[in-house]
Order: sequence, then structure tokens, then C-alpha cells
Amino acid sequence: MAYDKFNILRSSAVPMPIENVDTDQIIPARFLKATKREGFGDNLFRDWRYNSDDSPKQDFVLNNPIYSGKILVGGHNFGSGSSREHAAWAIYDYGFRCVVSSFFADIFKGNALNIGILPVQVSPEFLNKIFLAIEADPKAELEINLSEQTITILSSGEQEGFSINGYKKHNMLNGFDDIDYLQAMKEEIKSFTANSLY
Repeated sequence: MAYDKFNILRSSAVPMPIENVDTDQIIPARFLKATKREGFGDNLFRDWRYNSDDSPKQDFVLNNPIYSGKILVGGHNFGSGSSREHAAWAIYDYGFRCVVSSFFADIFKGNALNIGILPVQVSPEFLNKIFLAIEADPKAELEINLSEQTITILSSGEQEGFSINGYKKHNMLNGFDDIDYLQAMKEEIKSFTANSLY
């Protein structure tokens, strides 16, 4: 499989209420030399996480030990800028399996879905409720239910639905990338080919 199956994710979340986070901020261009997906998590938000001497910036959220989890909650317009798929690789390699925002750049959203990160787009009002819940309790958990297409703030029970392309949903539920999807249909393809008229 291309990545782990995704059905229900229940986790605390890392809040990053910054708007217009672009892909160069997610993974700076100087770290794009590798062609494999491994290792990019070390440089996720590199210039925001570290000083020029490589010491951690204490005021950046990823360096704050009170926050953890597999869900990153970002501000409006997450993943804008260039189309580099390395941005999604870095988020996945760091350990996040879901990013929540009130708006995603289309190319980032597609890149994320292709490698097993679920982008959950919610209303600005619900996003604010999530940030308030985490502010009240840094260990507050969210539940992302892909089958039902819902996101729930477990401390309050407040819930909102989200949309996802049916093909991408099927792939994420099964842990498929595009090649895996075709491989799973191998027998159907053979049967169709054998019965096709030329």
C-alpha cells in the first residue's frame, strides 16, 4: 500500500492559526533536492522552527511540548504558493495525517490526498471553535471520521461535515495511491480486455 488506511482518526491537534501559509514556508526551496519522501519532516516549517544557528525558536508551536498529535490545524488559505508536492511530503513525514483549515489551495489539497494526508475544510466559524477548544485544553481531541465525512470536537460534541472527492475518499479508506487503485482492479481490467472487441 502507498500509505496507512484512513478511516477514523482521533487525536489531539497542533494549532497554527496563521493565514496564507504557503508551500515555501512549509518546506523552503533549499530542501527540495531529495527525490524520496523520507526526511522532509525534519525541515517542516524550517525557517519558523529554527534560528540561523539551528537552535529551536521557543515561540513556534512545533517547539512547544504542550502540543502534539496527528492533526495540524491551520489558518485560512493553507498551502498556497508553488505546486511543490514536497510540502505534503514534509507534513506527512513529520507525522501529521490530517490538516484542518477553512480553505486550502487546490494543488496542495490534491498533493495531500495523493499521499495519505486528509485535508479537512471547515467553516471559519467551526475553525475558530477548534482553536478555542485547544486554547482551553491543549490536549483536546478531535475526531475525523472519513466514512461519515465529519469532524467532531470531542470535548463539546460539536460537529461539522466536510466534502471530499469520491475517488480520493475510496483511495484513502483503502490506503491506495493511483497505482494501487489500478492494481486492485487488475482482474476486472483483464476481463474487460479479454471481452473487448477490436
